[in-house]
Amino acid sequence: MTTLSREKLINRPFADKKHYPYGFARSGDFSISESKLLQAHGSLFAALVDGKIEPSSDVEINYLNAALGQCEPQTPQAKAWIKYQNRINRPKAASIYGSKRVVTEDTDDTVEIDDDNDLEINIDDD
Repeated sequence: MTTLSREKLINRPFADKKHYPYGFARSGDFSISESKLLQAHGSLFAALVDGKIEPSSDVEINYLNAALGQCEPQTPQAKAWIKYQNRINRPKAASIYGSKRVVTEDTDDTVEIDDDNDLEINIDDD
């Protein structure tokens, strides 16, 4: 496995094919300027957060602290990264068709399991 130099790692355009397969600009989540900032500086943020590189300046230390939630983002680059993180880590929308019936092993009763546990609604038939 080859290790990338710091310069190659930082200067590589950032793309998230899993969450944004058509790019940041086409997603509708980001403005044009935010998508350009993510593409230009996202690799630096990702490398800092993943621990692949150590911060070498006060600016990079501030980027890392903002990305880890230790301080408020001050620069447009940090604000775009925080917005990106919030978008990819947001809860998934539940479907009204997403519940499954599962038979428990100890009884013959069926149990409703919803895809989104936060929206669990119990209705008693009294």
